Amino acid sequence: MIQGILIEGLIFGIMVLGVFMTFRVLNFCDMTVDGSFPLGACVLAACLTHGISPALALMIVFVAGLLAGLCTTVIYTKLRIPDLLAGILMMTMLYSVNLRVMSNQANVSFLKIPTIFSSIKQFMKVTFPAITPDWGIVAFLVIFVGILLIVLNLFFSTDFGLTMGALGSNPQMVISQGVDPRIVRGVGICFGDGLAALSGALFAMYSGFADVGSGSGVVVSGLASLMLGEFVIHSNKIGWQTFRVILGSIIYRALMFIARRYGYNIGMNANDLKLVTGLMIILCLIVSKQDVVGWFKAHLKRPERLN
Repeated sequence: MIQGILIEGLIFGIMVLGVFMTFRVLNFCDMTVDGSFPLGACVLAACLTHGISPALALMIVFVAGLLAGLCTTVIYTKLRIPDLLAGILMMTMLYSVNLRVMSNQANVSFLKIPTIFSSIKQFMKVTFPAITPDWGIVAFLVIFVGILLIVLNLFFSTDFGLTMGALGSNPQMVISQGVDPRIVRGVGICFGDGLAALSGALFAMYSGFADVGSGSGVVVSGLASLMLGEFVIHSNKIGWQTFRVILGSIIYRALMFIARRYGYNIGMNANDLKLVTGLMIILCLIVSKQDVVGWFKAHLKRPERLN
């Protein structure tokens, strides 16, 4: 239970970092994530079935996500199509692209194909037989995500990263400094979709198969995770902002797990999963806007004694 929540939270947290870069940093509504997430899984499946090593396959997956973000940028900047529509168009087109990448198959199983996670499980069974193999995957993801957070924090501390942050809040100031906002925005969109594709590939490894429909509603859950993290940690420092993204993803996955695990108590079954997910997202959005901590402090404060 705990291992599954941590694994899914860390994997989807990488995707939420991409959503953070586009929606929060750039103030760009990028719906491409719903297509780039399964793109990562499909490219990974194509690479593994052709004998490419999992590590090299992840690099190719990231490049594929960058290209998806580049296409969205071109549609937005060159064709002057609104950001929301540009993302929806790219998301729609990527569905056909994903099918082509997987040779017109809707899903591909990894049960007989070695992956990074299967190798970690095998290593844990041999070296640490008393420990659940999933804890090895958790340790790998903690290190992987930790390195990714360090790289992102260093990037946002550079002049280009600071310019990217300024672009989302004050585009005119960036233009007045002689910087082309299209380039800065394009780099952010590309990296956001690259992270989403990487997250999709890791999730495909964990679930044991790649599916073209795995990206349905991913961007919505990413936004809910982002807002949950902002509700838990209030800070303007970039280090805390990136960390709360991962924390929000873990909390969101825990809430989803509770809904799936105990929904039968109120008469729900597997057919109601989408309904439960939608209701939980609405609840997350409502809670994230409320100052619950302040409410508790105000109502739990003991009245002063009268002299």
